[in-house]
Amino acid sequence: MTVETGPVSEKRGRRVPPSAFIILGVMLAAGAGLWYLDWQAKHMPAPKVVLTPEAKAYVRYLRLSDVGMKATDAYLRQTLVEILGNITNFGDRNLASVEINCVFYDAYGQVVLRQRVAIVRKDRGGLKSGETKNFRLAFDDLPESWNLMLPQLVIAQIIFN
Repeated sequence: MTVETGPVSEKRGRRVPPSAFIILGVMLAAGAGLWYLDWQAKHMPAPKVVLTPEAKAYVRYLRLSDVGMKATDAYLRQTLVEILGNITNFGDRNLASVEINCVFYDAYGQVVLRQRVAIVRKDRGGLKSGETKNFRLAFDDLPESWNLMLPQLVIAQIIFN
């Protein structure tokens, strides 16, 4: 038995030009670079605003008083620690915002948590010259190594009206 075959047809594969590989490589590298920059921007800490020279000079006109601390047992075996106190503006300028750093230490005097919080906010009327306002700071995620003492309160930012 003989088998006849028709004309042999060679399928010529289309060759991909080398420039296509170069373009693909450049596009992949650019995509990876953009992804990395986006990822890095999301994971970078926000820049810390430091006291301006004007604000540093004004700190002496602010006084924290009647500062105390209380703890309350909250849900799910969590303790809510509140720092309560007053801030008085003895200066001649109205303030839109005042932020402080609350620095918590362990039994060995090492910093275990530094948290920046606002004690005066513009949306709550700011702090006028000669005025005293109370503040309440609540913390529910303090490290177990904290020494249970009142944290150090340091004025971190003042924004004038």
